[in-house]
Amino acid sequence: MNILITGGAGFIGSHLSEAMLSSGHGVIAVDDLSTGSLENIRGLMDNDRYEFVQDSVQNIQTMNSLIGRCDVVYHLAAAVGVQLIVDQPVHTIETNIHGSEIVLELANKFRRKILIASTSEVYGKNTKTPFSEDDDVTFGSTRFTRWSYACSKMIDEFLALAYHSKDNLDTIVCRFFNTVGPRQTGSYGMVVPRFVGKALRGEPIEIYGTGEQSRCFCNVSDVVGALCKLIKCADAVGEVINVGTQESITINALAEKILQLTGSDSTIRHLSYEEAYGRPFDDLMVRVPDLAKINRLIGYEPKHNLDETLQQVIEFERKRL
Repeated sequence: MNILITGGAGFIGSHLSEAMLSSGHGVIAVDDLSTGSLENIRGLMDNDRYEFVQDSVQNIQTMNSLIGRCDVVYHLAAAVGVQLIVDQPVHTIETNIHGSEIVLELANKFRRKILIASTSEVYGKNTKTPFSEDDDVTFGSTRFTRWSYACSKMIDEFLALAYHSKDNLDTIVCRFFNTVGPRQTGSYGMVVPRFVGKALRGEPIEIYGTGEQSRCFCNVSDVVGALCKLIKCADAVGEVINVGTQESITINALAEKILQLTGSDSTIRHLSYEEAYGRPFDDLMVRVPDLAKINRLIGYEPKHNLDETLQQVIEFERKRL
């Protein structure tokens, strides 16, 4: 089977490419390298079943050719990372909405099953936890650009589900909850690689806000394992599915744990959101997924705890330094 992975040189995309190649599939990865990296896929380039195309998913001619040649599509390409979203809201909206419009239209044209990557951000400021797939959502004011990402991914979800409802296209939507692991970059605001890098360099770890906001960090290999199973699950078609872990930690505790695991003497300092982003910022305090649906569909249970995941990131970042 030939697998097309958009965003294939990115953090999750490169790990998914490895998994698919290991399973004997052919992989076509397309990425414009705006946030992805050739370094992520360097070890795949010599594989005869792997092809990399450097281009944007917004290039209709390229995507028409690639989707026509594949059997299934994983659409992971997106503008991601809080810093990038805050700094480039127009790029975020255009990339996430227009890119998905093109990929979904062509998937429908060629009748290709497609899995769309979405995000826990679509739950917005909902205070009911854990977040279940059919919960209501509440976004902040449009003055806060961070919600442009959530809104753009929600439009992607609506569009994917509309193609399933109207044209019976096999679509699956996965909402990721803070996926972390080796190869993730801290350049766009991703907290784990940013903290680890600072700790290893002995630089102050900067926490935005009070640090009492909590998150559930899921190992990328658990996420990729779920993606490999969900694409083959008939009951997943037409569904929105949370993918993550329920092991929760505050950002303050995360920083302390990273200092402990690295043996770093870095200090911790808190910045207001205005200091960090140069403008007001709207955040949410708790984000925990309800995993009942994905457990029912594929028997999903995360295999890696947070300490294991952080050790993997620390080892990877040490080698990079």
